[in-house]
Amino acid sequence: MKNILVIIVLFVSVFGFGQEKDKVSVFGRKHEIKIGAIHLLVAPILEGTYEHIYSKDLTYGASLLINLNNKDYYDEEFSVTPFVRFYFQETKEYGAQGFFVEGFAKYLSGKYSPSIFNNTQIKPYSAGALGLGLGKKWFNSSGFVFETLVGIGRTIGGGDRPDVIFRGDIGLGYRF
Repeated sequence: MKNILVIIVLFVSVFGFGQEKDKVSVFGRKHEIKIGAIHLLVAPILEGTYEHIYSKDLTYGASLLINLNNKDYYDEEFSVTPFVRFYFQETKEYGAQGFFVEGFAKYLSGKYSPSIFNNTQIKPYSAGALGLGLGKKWFNSSGFVFETLVGIGRTIGGGDRPDVIFRGDIGLGYRF
């Protein structure tokens, strides 16, 4: 009888006082991870992005791009891109959603040929770049994120490297 009473007391104390953890609304979540869908589908290029939501109108983060196939015609083999985004939406109750303008810096490396008709002069390069981008982001109540991004930048420094770089993709991810 004593053992049954101890088991009942333990059972009631464990399940009776257990509290469900309050779930944070999707609007209160501050972190996003995304993967570049077009890069991954068209070529084996993996681009992952982390974005931190600082306020309703400002976010910052970084993207990492790794080209998994060195034989394709995409110049970049590796790049790191820190960015900051400013959001412009008419309703302020939704944070980090809608139309945005992005400023980014980029370190990239790969192989480059100054002439598209002569591939025998392919040389490795590494360069830095600064640029601007435009995009739009949507998310739903479960945290799924869909974003479009198009940007252009200019490389800094001399040598054989692309003068203009492109940044763009369709991002699929999750806000947590």
